[in-house]
Amino acid sequence: MTDLNFDLLKSLCETPGIPSREEAMRKLVAQELKPLVDSLETDAMGNLIGFRKGSSDGPRVMLAAHMDEIGFIVKYIDNKGFLRLQPVGGWDPRNLVSQRVYVHGYKGETIQGVLMPANKPTHLLTPEESVKAPTIEGLFVDLGLPQEKVKAQVELGDMVTMNRTCERMGDMVVSKTLDDRLMVFVMIEALKLLKGKSLKCNVIAVATTQEEVGLRGATPAAYALQPDIGVALDVTIAADYAGATESEQVTTLGGGAAIKIMDSSHISHPKLVRHFREVAERNKISHQLEILPRGGTDAGGIQRSRAGVPSITLSVPVRYVHTVNEMANVADINAAIQLLADYLKDAHSGSYGYQNEL
Repeated sequence: MTDLNFDLLKSLCETPGIPSREEAMRKLVAQELKPLVDSLETDAMGNLIGFRKGSSDGPRVMLAAHMDEIGFIVKYIDNKGFLRLQPVGGWDPRNLVSQRVYVHGYKGETIQGVLMPANKPTHLLTPEESVKAPTIEGLFVDLGLPQEKVKAQVELGDMVTMNRTCERMGDMVVSKTLDDRLMVFVMIEALKLLKGKSLKCNVIAVATTQEEVGLRGATPAAYALQPDIGVALDVTIAADYAGATESEQVTTLGGGAAIKIMDSSHISHPKLVRHFREVAERNKISHQLEILPRGGTDAGGIQRSRAGVPSITLSVPVRYVHTVNEMANVADINAAIQLLADYLKDAHSGSYGYQNEL
C-alpha cells in the first residue's frame, strides 16, 4: 500500500463530535462500516458496533477506536455576546490562543468565531503581564455579534470545535482530530482489506464514544459484548522534534505502526504484544514498540471489564497531539492498517490466558 483514501480521512477529521455529541460522526462511520460487517447496532452510550462473523468457535475480538474529539461546550454568555468555555477533554491553553472555532448552535447553525485571551493588546502590556501563561478560564470566543443575536443562536451547553482542515503535507497528513479519527479510519480500511475473506475470529468493530473524558463508551461496551480479546486503536506520542531528547520520544514518525507495551491506563497483555510482533515480522510490516508514560486508551476500559480481557493497543505515532496540527506519516498509517488486518487473520491462533499454567 503506497497511498491512502485521503478523502475519507479528511471527512472523518473534519466532522464535528465532542464527547457525548458524536451524532454526525456516528452517521458517517455507519455508512462506511455497513458494507463491511454483517450487522450494525448502537448502544445506550452511543457506541456504534459492527459485527463481522467468523467461525462459531472462534474468539471474539473487540476493536475500539473512539469517535469523539476534544473540544468545548459553552458555559457562559456575557452582556457583550462573548462566550466562555468549558473544556471537554485535555487542552493545553498555550496552543489555543488566536485560533478560530466553530460554535454549533442549538438550532443547527454553525457559527464561526475567534478564540482569544482576555488580555490587553501586546502594545499595552507591562513586562510582568506579558510573561503570564494563558489559561482556559482566560479565553473567550468572539462571534462578531451583539449579545441579543448570539443568544438567538447559541445557548449554554452548545458544542464548540476547532476550525481546522485535514491536509497533505509532504509525506504526512496534518489535521485536528487525528486523535482518534485516524484510527477510526485504520479500523475501516483494515476491514476493507478483509472484505470477502474468511476469518476464524469474530470481529466486533466498535466506534466508541466519550474516550477523551475517561473511556466512558468502551467500558460498558466491553461489559455487554464480552470479548475474548480487546484491541484498542489509538494514536500515540511522537516527540521526535526539537526540544525533546531521544529517550523522551516514545515513538518516531516513519518508524512504523506502534505496538503498545503500556501506558497509564493499562499494561498490554505480554502474549498479545508478542503475537502482534510476530505477525508484523512475518509479514515484513514496519513497526516499533511503545511505552507511553502518561495517557490512556480504550484498552484500559476493555481490559478491566467483567473478569478481565486480554487487551492491547495498536497505535499510529502522531506529533503535536491535542493540538490543531496533529501530524502522522502516511507510511505508518498504512503499516497499522496492514498489521491490524493481518492480525485478525491470525487472531484465532493466539492463546493469552494463564489458566493452563498451573
